[in-house]
Amino acid sequence: MKWCWVIAVAAMLVGPVEAASQNERSRGAEAAKAVTTITGVAISPLLGVGAVGAWDYFTTPSAKKEKLPWYARPVFWLPALLLAGAVAFKDVAGAAVPTGWKKPLDVAETIESKVSGLVATGAFAPLVASIFSHSGLTAHGLNTLGLGALDLAPLLNILTIPFAMAAFFVVWLVGHVINVLILISPFGPVDAALKAARTALMGALTAIHLIDPWLGALLSALVIVVAYFIAGWSFRVMIFGAVFTWDFFTRRRKRFQPAPNTNWMFTARKVEHAPIRSYGKLIKHDDGRLTFEYRPWLVFPTRTVTLPASARYAIGRGLVYPTILSLDGAKPKAIFSLPPRYRTHEEQLGEIYGIREVRDVGILKGFKAIWRWFAGGEPAPVPAV
Repeated sequence: MKWCWVIAVAAMLVGPVEAASQNERSRGAEAAKAVTTITGVAISPLLGVGAVGAWDYFTTPSAKKEKLPWYARPVFWLPALLLAGAVAFKDVAGAAVPTGWKKPLDVAETIESKVSGLVATGAFAPLVASIFSHSGLTAHGLNTLGLGALDLAPLLNILTIPFAMAAFFVVWLVGHVINVLILISPFGPVDAALKAARTALMGALTAIHLIDPWLGALLSALVIVVAYFIAGWSFRVMIFGAVFTWDFFTRRRKRFQPAPNTNWMFTARKVEHAPIRSYGKLIKHDDGRLTFEYRPWLVFPTRTVTLPASARYAIGRGLVYPTILSLDGAKPKAIFSLPPRYRTHEEQLGEIYGIREVRDVGILKGFKAIWRWFAGGEPAPVPAV
């Protein structure tokens, strides 16, 4: 099934080899194709660039294969597609294996998504530049104005490439978010649904582009606009995934100790003006106040949120990472998510921030309840989270 998508995506991204000369090509169709290409590859860079390279390799005459770009050489696209196939196998088999066995593979895929995104960016600059280079704009359109000697292709490239790179980045952010959500999700069916949604979007772009390139470009432009408006959220989730991946990959909790009054964490929901997944520091002041400090986009001026002095909190001990819960409501709500390095340090966190209660939450709570049931005891009543 995965290889069917490889063929389909390649057909969308590259298209058939045309016999007509450059001057006879429709510049509008070339631009529409480029917009769809940028969007399609940004959704899944490893698969997209690998498919582009394979298609270019197999549709290029043997005599010209030596002039193909680096991503169209078998030494790149063959391992890329094999790795994409391995990821697909992991997704299919993932629903049948325990969460603890699957998470290391999800971490590896998250790293791959970041690396392939950087690689794809390098492949796209010449792709976008080719829209204007040797396209017939200067040779035909400018001749009609008596300006045949004036070549505006370099200028058009300078204006277009930054836009193309920005569009690629915001769409890639959304595609990468799916990997991060899978990383933090404890449920296999949720992982499968997220991957199915991403694959369905790629399939829709493929089908619509093959039917009508202009409709494909319109759908791609819609995807780019939506990605732009959620870019802030996508960026915060990307940072969330990067921190979690680093902690998993380096097993940092084995050599980590919480700081005495300032610790890094993410908002688990909107806390006053701090959006969900904001990365910042929870500070315990000498007078007992708790404040959360963060920088929007990690570079803008620091903003501070002061937590209510009368609020009640608990530390949530999770299977993968701990949380800080607010107990002021009908049921406990997670307001902060701590990186995995803080796991097994829940009691210390409670002492640092003056939080007395530490309770099991989520999957860990369920595992312990099942264990107590098999052991012949009754699960301790723990409020649901």
